[in-house]
Amino acid sequence: MQQQSPHGPDRPPGEAVPPRRPGSPGLLRGWLDALAVVLSGLVVMTALAAGGLLLGRADSLPGGSFPSVLAATLALAVGGSVRIDGGAGFFAEVNAGITVMPLSVGLAGALVMVEVFLRQLRFRAVAAGGELLGRVARVVVLWLAALAVIVAVARHTFVVEIGGDLARTIGGALGLTPEVGFHADALRTLGLGLLWLLVVLAAAFAVSRRAPLPRAALPYQQAVRPAAFAVLMVLLAYAVIGVAVGVVTALVHGNARETLAVVLLAVPNLAWPAFGLGLGAHWHGHLTGAIGLPMPPVLADVLRTPEGEEVTVSLSTLAGYDGRIWWLPVLSGVLLLAAGFLMAFRSPKGVRLWQHAVRMGLALAVTMLLVGVLSRVSAAYGLAVLGVDTDEGGLGGLIGSVLGESTARSLGNGSLSLQPELWWAVLLGAGWGMVAGALGGLLAGHVRRRGEVAERDGGG
Repeated sequence: MQQQSPHGPDRPPGEAVPPRRPGSPGLLRGWLDALAVVLSGLVVMTALAAGGLLLGRADSLPGGSFPSVLAATLALAVGGSVRIDGGAGFFAEVNAGITVMPLSVGLAGALVMVEVFLRQLRFRAVAAGGELLGRVARVVVLWLAALAVIVAVARHTFVVEIGGDLARTIGGALGLTPEVGFHADALRTLGLGLLWLLVVLAAAFAVSRRAPLPRAALPYQQAVRPAAFAVLMVLLAYAVIGVAVGVVTALVHGNARETLAVVLLAVPNLAWPAFGLGLGAHWHGHLTGAIGLPMPPVLADVLRTPEGEEVTVSLSTLAGYDGRIWWLPVLSGVLLLAAGFLMAFRSPKGVRLWQHAVRMGLALAVTMLLVGVLSRVSAAYGLAVLGVDTDEGGLGGLIGSVLGESTARSLGNGSLSLQPELWWAVLLGAGWGMVAGALGGLLAGHVRRRGEVAERDGGG
């Protein structure tokens, strides 16, 4: 019996086997790769969100609502929003909404997803555009399916316990048993969750040297990647500093559970605006009532005013309550100069000084735009009785007599808003980025010249 040639049945023994094209993987392998990307991110995000919520005692919420709260947190982490509604029959209506991204959760998920995605493309410098689009498309399909499941789980309704036997009797007879529920906004969560994923993947190709590019994009990588990598290192450095500050605060000043909950859920929400404040950016906002979202006391002091009017959050307003705020410009300056040096040192030798300045300016302008958008906070909680908004006086006594004082206090009115001055933040980013890029280019050139001299002396 004739043995089949290892080169194939129809290929002569002397003819070379064509190399397997490093293009698109098989159909099953491609979907398994995409599933690994999505699942890895969701597992890390779920673990971090669950830990933060447990530390924040969300497991004590009534009605077994913890899984729904966890899903709502995941929806918020990718840009979604959560609506809170309910009421007590015809008598009272609750309307509320929360739009805030738990950036610790989102950042951890993004880093893990990027690592898994790029590991599947390792050992390659160039990839066909069609293959990359196919990989991204498969990840998008599975990601949208996962978001649909999250939206479906992120809803719950529970009964608010009213105080006193008489109140329960009257409330039951009139159909006034108060119920409060929440649900994730499906369209916003799916739409912005998709945008979040695309931005994450685009940032991966813009930052990482390991990410293969189509041949048409190769000439631009040296102009984009060093600057993008440098500003990413600044953001990660601020996140690490925020974690360290949070851990020290938990150990020294008490309230360890609440502080560590913030660390697991929202460190970049505080650290990245601190970077912007150090550059001179500012935010506008207000705080009234009790929202329940954690924030530094100095920020709450600035935002809370007697009339609830809009105030400016800046270095000067914060320093009026805590003089240590003036260290923020020092920290921002040091890290920004280090980023400029890192960008220039990773760039080819032939790059001119003005090019370093322009590239760093553009990178930091985009970074400040993202920081401003991601740090937005909007939360409102209101109780309307017979169509009239309530406050601490007036109808508050009537609410207390029917629903009980504790329920009335928990169903009061409150709002929190924190919005950046985006155009000013972008301009500051561009200006300071150009300065940092120029100085970093000078420092990198000086270091390289010293290294070349040392090599020549050693070689002589």
